[in-house]
Parts: sequence; C-alpha cells; structure tokens
Amino acid sequence: MNDKEERNSGKLDLTRLNAVLKADKTANLPSKNSVAFTKMVLILSQHRFYRHLVIELAEAELAQNGKLKNPIRFIDPLDMVWKTDRQEELKFYTGVSRFKNNYSESRAASDLDALKAIVRNPLHMEVYLHDEKIASSITASSIFPAKMESLMPDLILAVNEKADHFEVSGKLILEDRSYGLESIRLRYNYFIQVKNHLYLIDNPYFLSIIDFFKFQNDTIVLERSEYEAFYESVLSVLEERIKINYSYLKRATKKQIIEQGFDLDNELILYLSESEDFVLLTPVMKYGSLEIPVISQKQIRSKDKLGKMFTLARDEESELQFITFIAKMHPQFIEQMEEFPEQKHADCFYLHRKYFLDSAWFLDAFEAWRSKGIAILGFNELKNNHVNPYKAEISIVVNSGMDWFETAIKVKFNKETVALKHLHKSIRNKSKFVQLDDGTMGMLPDEWIEKFTAYFGAGELVEEKIRTANINYSTVEELYDEEVLDEQVRDRLTQYRSKLNAFKEIEAIDVPAGLNAELRGYQKEGLNWLNFLDQFNFGACLADDMGLGKTVQIIAFILSQRNKSAHNTNLVVVPASLIFNWQKEVEKFAPSIKVRTIYGADRAKVVHDFDQYEIILTSYGTLLADIRFLKDYRFNYVFLDESQTIKNPDSQRYKTVRMLQSRNKVVLTGTPIENNTFDLYGQLSFACPGLLGNRQYFKQIYSVPIDQFKDSRRAAELQRRINPFILRRTKEQVAKELPDKTEMVIYCEMGEQQREVYDSAREEIRDFLMGRSEDELAKSSMHVLRGITKLRQICNSPALLSNERFYGNASAKMDVLMEQIESKSPHHKILIFSQFVTMLDLIREALHVRDIRYEYLTGQTRNRKAVVESFQNNPEIRIFLISLKAGGIGLNLTQADYVYLVDPWWNPAVENQAIDRAYRIGQEKKVMAVRLICPDTIEEKIVAMQESKKELAGDLIRTEASIFKTLNKKDLLGLFD
Repeated sequence: MNDKEERNSGKLDLTRLNAVLKADKTANLPSKNSVAFTKMVLILSQHRFYRHLVIELAEAELAQNGKLKNPIRFIDPLDMVWKTDRQEELKFYTGVSRFKNNYSESRAASDLDALKAIVRNPLHMEVYLHDEKIASSITASSIFPAKMESLMPDLILAVNEKADHFEVSGKLILEDRSYGLESIRLRYNYFIQVKNHLYLIDNPYFLSIIDFFKFQNDTIVLERSEYEAFYESVLSVLEERIKINYSYLKRATKKQIIEQGFDLDNELILYLSESEDFVLLTPVMKYGSLEIPVISQKQIRSKDKLGKMFTLARDEESELQFITFIAKMHPQFIEQMEEFPEQKHADCFYLHRKYFLDSAWFLDAFEAWRSKGIAILGFNELKNNHVNPYKAEISIVVNSGMDWFETAIKVKFNKETVALKHLHKSIRNKSKFVQLDDGTMGMLPDEWIEKFTAYFGAGELVEEKIRTANINYSTVEELYDEEVLDEQVRDRLTQYRSKLNAFKEIEAIDVPAGLNAELRGYQKEGLNWLNFLDQFNFGACLADDMGLGKTVQIIAFILSQRNKSAHNTNLVVVPASLIFNWQKEVEKFAPSIKVRTIYGADRAKVVHDFDQYEIILTSYGTLLADIRFLKDYRFNYVFLDESQTIKNPDSQRYKTVRMLQSRNKVVLTGTPIENNTFDLYGQLSFACPGLLGNRQYFKQIYSVPIDQFKDSRRAAELQRRINPFILRRTKEQVAKELPDKTEMVIYCEMGEQQREVYDSAREEIRDFLMGRSEDELAKSSMHVLRGITKLRQICNSPALLSNERFYGNASAKMDVLMEQIESKSPHHKILIFSQFVTMLDLIREALHVRDIRYEYLTGQTRNRKAVVESFQNNPEIRIFLISLKAGGIGLNLTQADYVYLVDPWWNPAVENQAIDRAYRIGQEKKVMAVRLICPDTIEEKIVAMQESKKELAGDLIRTEASIFKTLNKKDLLGLFD
C-alpha cells in the first residue's frame, strides 16, 4: 500500500505504529577538519526521485560576507574516519555515511541512532537545508542555514464529544510551546520543522502517531456507534505511552468515588509474564476494581450505577514511588525507567530470564517488594519454573534429652512448612531445593545448606527432631548459636567443657581389691580415665602400644565396676587366637572374676545364667554365629579387643557388634589406624556412638580431606574432637624400664638367576599398567595385587612360584638368613616372621638339613598354647617360625631376643606388632629386630612407603596430622622403577 492509499484508507495501522519501537544502538562519529578559506558543513536534502533523507558532508570556499560560494564539493565521510580516534566523531562520520547512501524511507532503529549521533554534532558544523523550489541541485544559492537539535516532546491527544460523533486530535509540546498536529511540518521523516529549526524526534512511537494523524488529515472523526470499539482497540493501547485527555468525561463526584470503591487504599500489584527469553514485570495500581498499569498514560474511566461515565485523577505521587521502588532493585530497571516511554516494552520493566531467576536476586527483591505491600503474581506460571517465590523462614531450638541433645528445626516458605525428612533428603543429595506440599520447590539459602549439612551429619534424624549424642557435645557447641540453646543444654555443655577438657583434674580411684597385680603409673592413669568417662556414660578407645598391658587395665576396670554397678556382666569379644590369653590373664590377675567362655562346637546358646558372671568371653567368629541370642541381653560393658577388626563399617563383623546392647562400650587396639583415617570411624562409632557424626559426614569432613588432600586443619580438628575419648601411650613414653630395642636392615643382593626372574616379572606388570587407564586399573586391582605379590615372592625365593614352571631356587634371603641363624642360634632364641607360609616351609626344610630345632605356628596350628610354651620353656628349641597373620597378636615370647622379618609388609604397625611378641613387659634382654630387604626391588619401595603409614598411625591420635594418599597409576608405576 503506498502513502496515498494509506491516507485514503482511514484505518489505524497499529503494525506500523509498533514496528519502529525496537532499539539497537550502533552508530559512530569523527574530528574537525578545516581548509584555509573553506568551511566544512552538513547539508540535508531529499533524494530527487526516492524522496528520502540524504545527508552530505561538503566544503566550500567562503565569500567575503561569510556565505558559501560555489562550487560546493562533497566529501566522503568515511575518508574522515581515519583522521580521528574520538568515539563521538567516529560515530558522527559513520552516521553521515549511512544517510549519504540512503535508499530507504523506513524508520529503522539503527537510522535513528545514526541521526542522534549526527544531531549531537561534535564538530559544531553549520547545518544547511536544501530548498528544491530554488534549484533541484545543491548549490550555494539553493541551501539555507538551519539549526538542528534532538528533542523529546510531549504528545497529547484530545478526545472531544460532539453532537453525534467524537473527534480525536493531537498537539505537540515543544520547548513549552503547544503546536497542533495540523500546524506541525514533518520533515525528512524524522524531524519536525519550525521555521528554520529542525527538531529530531527520537521517539519512534511519537513519529508513528504523527504520521498516522497526518494520514488522517490531523483529526480522526468517529461515529458514536464506533467510538467504544475504537477506544478498546486503539485509544486504550495508545494510553500505554501517550497521554489522552477525554474532555467529555466529568470528574468523579464524592458519591461516585465512594460508590465505586475509589476511596479505599490502592492495591499495588506486580504482574510477571514472559516474552521470548525475557521476564516482564508490569507494575499495576488497583483503583477500586480497575487495574491501571503504572508505566502508561491510561486514564481512569468508570461508570456509576446510573451508567454515567466519569474519570478520576491517578495518584501520580504514589505511582512514582511504586515504580521507583521497583527500579531500585536492579540497575537495568533504573536504565529502563530513564527511557520511558520509548523503551522496548512500553508498560513494564524487563529482565532476561537467566538474570531474573537468579535466586541471589529475586528472593531479596520479592521480600523487599512484599515489605512495601506489593503483591507479586504470575511467578509460578513462568515456563519451567517451580521455585517457591518466598525466602525461607528458619527457626531452631536445641533442647536437652536423656542421653542426647534434641534439635527442633522449623523451615517455612510463606505458609508452607517443610517436613524434616524432605529437608534431610535435599541436604543428603546436596540440593538447594526442597519439596513443598503445594508442588513448588523451596530454595534454601546457601549459608544454611552448610549448617544443615553439619546438623544432620552430627546427629541422627528421629521423627521430626535431630538427636545429637551427649558425647558429641563439642560439636553442639561449635554448630549452634548460644541463643538457640535452652538453659539445660547450656548447663550440660558447661559441665562437659569444664571436666572433659581438663584431664589433669581426673580424680584418682583406688586400685580395686581382688587385683593380683601392681599397676604401673600409666596403667593407673588408664584405670582413672576409664572411670572418669564412665561417670558421663561415655565410651572409650584404649589404644596403648602392644605389650603395655591393656588387658590388665580392663580387668582392673571391671573389678572397679563392682562398686558402681549392681549389674556387672560384661561381654569381651576377642580374636579366636586370644581366647586362651584372656582366660589366663583373668585367672592370673583377678581369680575372683567368674568367666563364662562361649566358644567351640559344644558351647551353650542361652543367656539365662549370664547374670552369674562378670565376663562373658567369646570370639568374633562365634559372635557372628550366636548374635541372634546374644543381642537380646543387655550387658554392663562390651569390650572389643583388637578392635581394628571392625574398622570397616560395611563388614559383617561391624554390623554384628552394632546389634549388641550394653550400658557402655570400650574398644582396645594397639593399631587404631592401619590404613587411613577412616579406620577410626568404625571403631569409634561403636564405642562412642555419635561422636564422629554419620558415615557420610565423617568422610566428607575428615577422612577425604585428611587422607587424600593432607588437610592439616581438619586433622587438628579431628584430633581435638577425639582427644578426650582415645588414650594412646607408646613404650617410649611410659615403659622406660623396658630394655632397648634395636632395629636394623640387612640387604640381600640377588644373584644373577634370581634377578633375571624378578626383572622379567617386573616388566610384565609394568607393561600391564602402562596399557591401562586410571578407570581400568580401578577395575583390575586384583590383577595388580597378584602381580605385586608375585614380585614379593620372588624376592623371598623363586621357588615360591609353585603353580608356575620351575624358576630355580636361588634365594639371597635364604642364604643370609641361614648364615644369621647358624651364628646366632647357639646363644639366642630367634623369632622368624613371614607373610608367606610357603616361605616358612622353605626355611623349615633348611633347618631340617642343618639339624636346628624349631617350633612352627601358622593359621592352621591348633595347639597354639603348647607350641608357645615349648618355645618359651625348652632350651633346645632355638627358632620359632611364625606366619605374620597368625602370630602378629596375642603371643608373649619374651624368651626371644632376635626377631627376623623375612619380607616387609605395607603397614609398619603390623611389623611392630610382630616385633612386640618379644619386646614387651617381662623381657629382660635387649631385643634386636632385623629386616631382610632385597635392594632395587619392590621391597625398597614398601619400606619407603612405610614412613607415611607410621605418621598416620601415630600422629593423628597423639599430635597434629594424618596423611595417607591412595595409590594412583603414577604411584603404582613408581613401585616398579
């Protein structure tokens, strides 16, 4: 449709009105250039044929009167771009270039931006307009000077009622002067010309309206029957941006105001909706039942009960406060407010969806808006959005329970209360969202996620409360602010803090009557410590070194319970190899204690007579078989000897002992940590339930940071937490009367034949490792372990590879060991440990050849007592061959003063236990511990790795840190360098 057809159609082209509203600011400008006796100017004209705006950069010489002279020479503005680096001037030149070659009459947003850059005229050039009436071409005589500036006018429409029709007219306010649209001359499609003054109208919407009225001969005439439809489809839309005066509407009377509810407080509403990737925020003020978009020029029109129309002035001050408060919540809103009404969305603020749904922003904004009484509607209608629009209201109270602290947590999102099980599930899944009953997802504040993680980790969820064990009192102090603790909780914490953190003030008790032993000083301290913790019903871990008398301390403690507990039946669970030791120790040190042993095929499986005994003695294996009836009896104490047996919480042994009932629990171990920090969890979660929180919490907070990342801060924190409940003394600390122990290494150089076998096996496993990724290695751990074991066997003797072809029996270790035995055995008794029973068999054969008498103990040995007594008491028996696994604990072999470790083990604590079979209380001779190592083999790597194990096993319990790094591919390859 051409211009003439549009004018004659008389229809309002709303598509045309809205097409120019999109803004995309891109234009550039340049620098001042002058030539002697010439002047550079701007010339605006219309294309001779296409009638669109053309802007030229030109220069001409000056006449004496200062006017331009012919010829006028046109300059390419892009040539000037290279002569300036000022941004405004670059925009100016590129803007001129756009209109120099302008072939379109449409009002593109980019054209308007270019014109703005030109009108700013940073070079202060004179502006000339071309008068076609004088000459069709541009000459000095056909142009005249003009002024050009940008102006944002006010456009006001007026609707007047006539006898049988309505008339709509408009006027423009320019510099405080009013111009009827009929008197406005629209020039060059973008400007209003008043005499020789050009005003750039930089609001495309206004230009569209002026265009439209020009097409309608400046006034729109509507039949009365057409008016209401025209109002709904046109005027009400225009009111979003343009003020319209309805002169025919009378001001509301007081009666009409009251009748329609306009006298009531105006409700503030913020509607949320979507447009492509943007969220639109439309502020609306409700006048009575009418909702008026605040960012619009919409009038209040209403009818009274008689059907008479009236109008009411809007509360401009309240509306301004309303939108100002909205705008303050985001810098983009402030920018948009400055651009009303020509912005992208006419009656609303807008924000990209990803910024709007940023919880760090919208929850604060919503809360602030609601505090001002603003209702927010439409949030959960946004696409793919199920987030609850309210901030979490959180309240916490910690009360005092019987053996625990009880935490009540209430989390609300407006009227929706979160079930604690749902909160726990979200925290466990590391999610910041929690399911609500109304189908929405509440968003938990980041700072509270960490707190809730700690609360749940430190305690146990019971119905709608979190129970934290009394023994974990220090965590309660750390986690909760004092104001959420009730008075009883505060008092209890004060009591624990004052007593449990001051070990020097532990009250000494008398050594109980009936103990046939004189306790050493550190053993009395152990007894006092157990009694002290018993006052609070707290469990313990007695972690003294092997050989320091843990058994006698426990026997003394059981005797002391006679005066404190009417029910003193205690369960003692030990490895099967120690049943005999415990029987003998109790018989020796406390014969008055009645012991019932549940062990062997003919054991009784009833508990009705347990009350008659002070000790029920059983093995871990028997416990597994008999837990069905043992779990029904409530003991005074449960004591677990060699408690590292339950270090794995996934093991059946751990799960079984957790089923036992007792007033309290104590674990005993000489090696509380064998592999890594997590070894502590299984043992202490049994002895001191709740002390270390739940399993996931312990791994996350302590085990992983300490073992994998060497986090000394976490190690120190863990040490502080467990310090009151673990007592560990070493021989060096407390048993000064023990003779010296000397440790040494004898290196056994392989011969050519043995080395050849070793190197071949080493290359085989190296090739395997090199060809596997980290993930594949994790799935091939058994294959890697078999390869490592094969190398260790070759170090002892290739003859151990019994299932493979014969590699010979050359063994450097056998040669060295036989030499040592032959020289030492006439004067000393010797213990020989190996992990491999087949190696012990080779040594046994060599001893037969040399006619050297010995004893032999492995896991298959049934008469352990007789074998031990034979070595201890028979002077003819000089050698004791012992498998590391079978003889590492529970043996008292103080007749030996030489200990040979044929093959090194990964964990030095296990080796030390073996050495301690001789180096323990009762030993009167110096002890020599000898390790046999083949140089340049995996054995040297094992010895090097033992240092980290020593640090872990000792330091965490006593001092600062524990460090152990799980082997990765690089570490494994390092074993075979």
